[in-house]
Amino acid sequence: MFKNKLAVLFTCLSVFSFSAQSISFETVTLGSKGGIQDGNLTAFLIKSEQDSNFVMLDAGSVVNGLIVSDQKGAFNNIALPDNSPYTKVGYLLNDKIKGYLISHAHLDHVAGLIISSPDDSKKPIYGLEGTNKDLMKNYFNWSAWPNFGNKGDGFKLNKYNYVDLVPTTWSTLSNTTMTVMALPLSHSGGESTAFILKDQKGDVFAYFGDTGPDDVEKSSALKTAWSTLAPFVKEGKLKGIIIEVSFTNETPDKSLFGHLTPNWLLKELTVLESMNGKGSLTDLNVVISHIKYSLKNSEDPKVIIRKQLADANQLGVKFIFPEQGDSLQF
Repeated sequence: MFKNKLAVLFTCLSVFSFSAQSISFETVTLGSKGGIQDGNLTAFLIKSEQDSNFVMLDAGSVVNGLIVSDQKGAFNNIALPDNSPYTKVGYLLNDKIKGYLISHAHLDHVAGLIISSPDDSKKPIYGLEGTNKDLMKNYFNWSAWPNFGNKGDGFKLNKYNYVDLVPTTWSTLSNTTMTVMALPLSHSGGESTAFILKDQKGDVFAYFGDTGPDDVEKSSALKTAWSTLAPFVKEGKLKGIIIEVSFTNETPDKSLFGHLTPNWLLKELTVLESMNGKGSLTDLNVVISHIKYSLKNSEDPKVIIRKQLADANQLGVKFIFPEQGDSLQF
């Protein structure tokens, strides 16, 4: 009994809720960093509170993220079936993750998917057509890696079914109670993706892959994303956002390479606020992802970014900085 009480306490400490209202979504951070920190690269699980199945939001780190998250108690409420042939991590990968939403095919967003594929189960890969073509061409091609997909070069192992998402159109996420809308983003002139997930109550959660600010990218992609989200803000249906801040404010625009700084994120969120009026983003949960790990002997970029966002936050949003293994409820 004492061990059971400790387990419950550990779960309570490792699972955070950022809303006084009813919970609609749960995320688990399998990877929080951008760039070079292998084993902790951008990857989030998300599920609706209306069912128990997850999908992945990018997949930079999968198995290592599952191991760390399980050790931190993120999956204490998921029981390993008595007849399962798997470990707890194997069960999560094969039976509880029902698909991958890939924002773009850069390695720090897909490395975990590729490495875990030999021991993964059949499931869909959801992405814009260009992203799926990049996965076929660059990775699942019998040169970099066997072709575990249902399309592409060479013999097809048919483990992954590529699902091309049509921008601005709601699509079903198989074996979950969620639907998704994909919106193209500009990433250093290339294409990335924002995913808006909606549950059966009509609540939504937004995940942004790598993106530069519109002014730097000479794009209107983020403005389009904000316009799409604005009605949900007005109705109180936007439960949270995951969005990147890769660099500190000291990084010049010419060196952003399709990423955001604290100042640029706040400027972009101000565009969203302006669509519903001042104060409309108060208490909105904004999860910061993809902070670049630094090898330089200086202050942790995460510490600097956290301070820079806090000092300039006139919007009243709640900035959240998850560590690998954290489970968050929205």
